[in-house]
Amino acid sequence: METILITGAAGQLGSELTLALANMHGGDRIIATDINEASACKFDYCRFMPLDVMDRQKMAEIVKTETVTQIYHLAAILSATSEKNPIFAWNLNMESLLSILEIAKEQKLNKIYWPSSIAVFGPNTPMQNTPQDCVMDPNTVYGISKQAGERWCAYYFEKYGVDVRSLRYPGLIGYKSMPGGGTTDYAVDIFHKAIEGEDFECFLSEDTYLPMMYMDDAIKATLDLMHAPAEQIKVRSSYNLGGISFSPKEIHECIKQHYPNFNISYKPDFRQEIADTWPDSIDDSAAQNDWGWQHSFGLEEMTKDILANLPAYLVNLK
Repeated sequence: METILITGAAGQLGSELTLALANMHGGDRIIATDINEASACKFDYCRFMPLDVMDRQKMAEIVKTETVTQIYHLAAILSATSEKNPIFAWNLNMESLLSILEIAKEQKLNKIYWPSSIAVFGPNTPMQNTPQDCVMDPNTVYGISKQAGERWCAYYFEKYGVDVRSLRYPGLIGYKSMPGGGTTDYAVDIFHKAIEGEDFECFLSEDTYLPMMYMDDAIKATLDLMHAPAEQIKVRSSYNLGGISFSPKEIHECIKQHYPNFNISYKPDFRQEIADTWPDSIDDSAAQNDWGWQHSFGLEEMTKDILANLPAYLVNLK
């Protein structure tokens, strides 16, 4: 029986991944943690504990006392937010990962999951169909921390045998949480504005293409990776993960098929400079070949699903 600890469980990815893990393993085997104690109300289906991931001693005590066998370490400061406080973002993103890797080594945990990002790439990375192995020269603190984190994950696997697995997520789009400070979060907020009958001001230019993924596909990829036999996991830094690529103009046009009066304007800000250093599309053939990854949702399928489910979800929040 696995006992699984999730850090940052109340975030965009954590909210949905925690529920998927509870459905798979049973809520009594899942320990959701978050620094925000008020988020406990989101986790009536599993166990919840408040946790600051910078408190390594408390985290180690929970792992030992609760006989934790796996950790999904999702707590992090995202790209745009990191640029506002780079030293704090570096410290939180890196020290928390190193603490968990040390705990995994010392307590001999079965598996660790840690998400990376397309932010590891930079201005000299091939922009089209970005390969698994290529130049990575990130120029944001978030990207730098993710690149360093990938090397630490590979190091702990090679030196200590820690079974740590990772995916380089593209921009994640879901309807069950609000935007969390990422450069790709315009593609979450735009659906809220359409449903609320408001115009949308986009902080990226209309022709900025970025790799994206619907949350359902991201959850499936994460679970597929974590349940694959260890011998199939040949990349111990982080796997490229591809889904769909589109621009703000294209997602606006897709939404207008359902909301014809929905208007968009463009006012690029500092996040445009971040987006300009990221790939347009991703080559995820390593994930396809090693553990059979395939995405399911295209832009139209994603748009229909979000617009069908988001209104009821927003009503339930009130």
